[in-house]
Amino acid sequence: MTQYLLSVAMIDGEPMPPPEDMQRAFEQVGRFNAELQSTGAWVFGGGLLPASAATVVRADGGEVLVTDGPFTESKEHIGGFWVIDAVDLDAALALATKASRACEKPVEVRPFQENPEG
Repeated sequence: MTQYLLSVAMIDGEPMPPPEDMQRAFEQVGRFNAELQSTGAWVFGGGLLPASAATVVRADGGEVLVTDGPFTESKEHIGGFWVIDAVDLDAALALATKASRACEKPVEVRPFQENPEG
């Protein structure tokens, strides 16, 4: 099995959906999470606060610089994510399709690097 990151794309400044749409998405994501857990694909997942809540720590030699805000200067940020186990990319893409339908947002799929020590 390979682990994949399914990340939910959010856009700064995009209007929040109405409460009933948010509630529907929360319920859909809850059902998707339960499916991942029941099939053994679940590793970890969670939603994130907006990118404006980020803090960046940069250790460069003996200096440490801590700054507010996201590292990337972008309107698009990760709003939530899942870490899953899948037999291959096709299986991960099938789960990402379900994730995108559940959260009603685009979902990026990225495999984790292989551990060289096994």
